[in-house]
Amino acid sequence: MVKSDIHPPYYRTTVTCSCGAVYHVGSTRENLHIEICGQCHPLYTGQQRIVDSGGRVERFKKRYGIK
Repeated sequence: MVKSDIHPPYYRTTVTCSCGAVYHVGSTRENLHIEICGQCHPLYTGQQRIVDSGGRVERFKKRYGIK
C-alpha cells in the first residue's frame, strides 16, 4: 500500500538536448535540458567530440605544447 501525500508529483516531461533532439519521458521534474544524449554521444555515433568546460582542453594543449 502506498502512503498518500509523501510522493512527489509525476510529470510527462520534455527532455531537450543541445543537439536538438527532444524526448518525452516521465519524471518528477519538468522540462529538462541536457548536453549529450543518445543521438550525439560519441559512444553511439562513433565520432569524437570534445566537450570543453572552462577551457580545460586549451590549458592542457598549452601546458604540453600540443597544437
